[in-house]
Amino acid sequence: MMKTSRRNFIKTSLSGIALAGAGAIPFASCAGAAGKATPENKAAELKLSFQEGIAPGETLAEKLDFMEKLGVVGFEPGGSGLENRVQEIKDALNGRSIKVSAICAGFKGFLLAADPAVRQECINSMKTILAAAGELGSVGVILVPGFNGQQPALPHTQATRDVLCEQLNELGDYAAAHGTTLILEPLHRNEAFYLRQVADAASICRDAGSPGVRCMGDFWHMTKEESSDMGALISAGSYLQHVHIASRKRRSIPVEDGDADNYVEGFRALKMLGYDKYVSYECGAQGDRNTLLPESVKLLRTQWEEA
Repeated sequence: MMKTSRRNFIKTSLSGIALAGAGAIPFASCAGAAGKATPENKAAELKLSFQEGIAPGETLAEKLDFMEKLGVVGFEPGGSGLENRVQEIKDALNGRSIKVSAICAGFKGFLLAADPAVRQECINSMKTILAAAGELGSVGVILVPGFNGQQPALPHTQATRDVLCEQLNELGDYAAAHGTTLILEPLHRNEAFYLRQVADAASICRDAGSPGVRCMGDFWHMTKEESSDMGALISAGSYLQHVHIASRKRRSIPVEDGDADNYVEGFRALKMLGYDKYVSYECGAQGDRNTLLPESVKLLRTQWEEA
């Protein structure tokens, strides 16, 4: 009879608890992680996206040309003034293989403000961006409930969480009506005082009670706040709508921090989830983007295959 060590027993038990706790993961996708082909595994796809400032080029057309040569299929513009750029972006993407991925913030005010007028300003500006995002076919608009520097803010209490969920319900329903979503982004503690882990974002999505409220993971913030890339992303389950990526030491182009830039565990989680949305670059650069970006894209595709 095979003997099972206490360490292996605990490891196996905890793995089962983690997967069961994820809830939104179909059982078949877990089986697929062991090698069996499943519809969930087949749906998983590495769809790379660049924020507007990532690719080199003087014009949007030049940036998009560079992206197409690398096989990058997503474009993530900023949300500020987006309503005035809808036609420009549509024209720029016409006939290309690139689509709008997420919209990066751009709202005014913040949802955790102590002043109701500031909260309403955030809601109003978000609705403007969400409507434009819907016109562009975007997967959603990224929102941070509150940054460290935004004061005065509501206290970190259950009552504040309830207020946040009520506002998100309103915005989520508005987003869904326009064919898009609101995407909550957890940030690390040096940037945000409230929302810092993916599992917390997912639970807020659940409690907001709107099909238009979703969340994301960001490898840069996860490096500082999460004990496991896989655990963090799996905890989002079906709420996972977008992913940001950067190098893991300096928030530069993934490849610039050498061996630290390993995303295999996180990619494995995305495959288990059957994730078919975008992994978008949000980062700076230490060196020449013309050289580094092709190397980076190659690295991520290699690690995706390894996962």
